Amino acid sequence: MPKLQRWFFSQPVKFLFVGALNTLFGYLLFAGLIWAGLKYPYALLAATCLGILFNFKSLGVLVFNNGKNQLLLRFIVLYGVLYFINISLLYGLNLIFHNIYLNGIIAMLLVALISFFCNKHFIFG
Repeated sequence: MPKLQRWFFSQPVKFLFVGALNTLFGYLLFAGLIWAGLKYPYALLAATCLGILFNFKSLGVLVFNNGKNQLLLRFIVLYGVLYFINISLLYGLNLIFHNIYLNGIIAMLLVALISFFCNKHFIFG
């Protein structure tokens, strides 16, 4: 396989593409729920819960070549931890910037980095 093709299909690059899809899905849910009137902790919780199964299969199969359903409980626990990291980031960012939509994007990017490391080493590794 040519070097560029190997790089393109590497785990970090696939994680970025699949993560972008998952992030778009999650952010659109989050923003839609904020727009519908939910407060951000509830909007984030709902978007997280609805995205867990979608993210589990997309990351497991497309990025880490591991679709074992018995890993779902660990994945859910990780998402619980990521939720609390995310909500803490949102709270802190809201003290500095008063734009929940921008803060949601910033927090999700930081949480995505943490997510890759944890999924690679603790869930699908």
